[in-house]
Amino acid sequence: MEKIRRPSHAGSWYTDNPKKLEEELEGWLSATGLTKSTDVRGVIAPHAGYSYSGRAAAYAFGNIDPTNITRVFLLGPSHHYYTPKCALSAATVYKTPIGDLPIDLEVIEELKATGKFELMDLRVDEAEHSMEMHLPYLVKIFEGHLVKVVPILVGALNTDNEAMYGRLLAKYVDDPTNFFSVSSDFCHWGSRFHYTHYDKKCGPIHKSIEALDKMGMDIIETGDADAFKQYLSEYDNTICGRHPISVFLHMSSNCSTKIKIKFLRYEQSSQCKTMRDSSVSYASAVAKVDA
Repeated sequence: MEKIRRPSHAGSWYTDNPKKLEEELEGWLSATGLTKSTDVRGVIAPHAGYSYSGRAAAYAFGNIDPTNITRVFLLGPSHHYYTPKCALSAATVYKTPIGDLPIDLEVIEELKATGKFELMDLRVDEAEHSMEMHLPYLVKIFEGHLVKVVPILVGALNTDNEAMYGRLLAKYVDDPTNFFSVSSDFCHWGSRFHYTHYDKKCGPIHKSIEALDKMGMDIIETGDADAFKQYLSEYDNTICGRHPISVFLHMSSNCSTKIKIKFLRYEQSSQCKTMRDSSVSYASAVAKVDA
C-alpha cells in the first residue's frame, strides 16, 4: 500500500508552483558554474527556506553527476521530535511539486532488521523540514534517472551512538551507486537562538561568527569526528545538523573508500553588527572519492 509523505513545506518554505520552482533551481544551479563529477559521493547542504539558503545549497547539489547513482541516503536532524536514536521513514514515496522520489523499502527493511532504528510516524516525517528541503534539488539533479531514497532522521545521539550508526552505515559508502545527502545549517546566532558567542578580536560580530563556523568547517574537512565533537563541546556552535554530520564522519572513517570533504560555499542570512541582531549561517560541501 502506498504511503505518501506530502511536501508539507511547499507554499511556505519554498514555492509550490512547479514551473517557478524548476526555474529557481535551474537559475541557482547554473549560477554556480560547477562541473559535475562522478567522484562526488555526498553533500552537506543547508535546509532553510529557499529564499535564505536556496542559492548556497546549489553549490553542493551542482557537483553531482547522476549517471551511476541509484540510491540516495538522506541524513537530517530532528527539530521537533525527540529521539536518542535514528528513525526511518514509514512512507513509501516522498512527493515534491516537481516530481516524486520512491523510498527504497528493501534497504529500509535491512536497516530495521538491525534493531537499532525506530520508525517515525508520518506526522513526525511531514513536520520535519530538514530532509524535505533537499528533495526538490535531488529531483532536479536526478531528472531522467531512476533513483530511490533512504530517509534517516538523526536524533539527539550521544557520542557512542554517533559512532555506532557510522559503523553500521559505512558499508553503504563502499557501494558506488549510493549517494549521501547530509542536512545542516551552521551557526544560529542571536538572543532568539540563546547563542551570542562573540570574539571581539575578529572585528564585527558577523566576522566572529564566520571565524567560528570556518573553524568547524576546517575540522569537518579533516574527517575527524572526535575533533569535531571537541570543537562543539568547546564552542557549543549551534550547528543544527551536528549529529548527521558526525554520523557521516564516522561512516567515512569506517569504510574502505577514501572520502574527502570540501566546503565550496559559505553565506549568512544577514550580517550581525549589534547584540540585537540575529543570523543563520549556510555552508555547502561535497564529499568526494579521494584517489
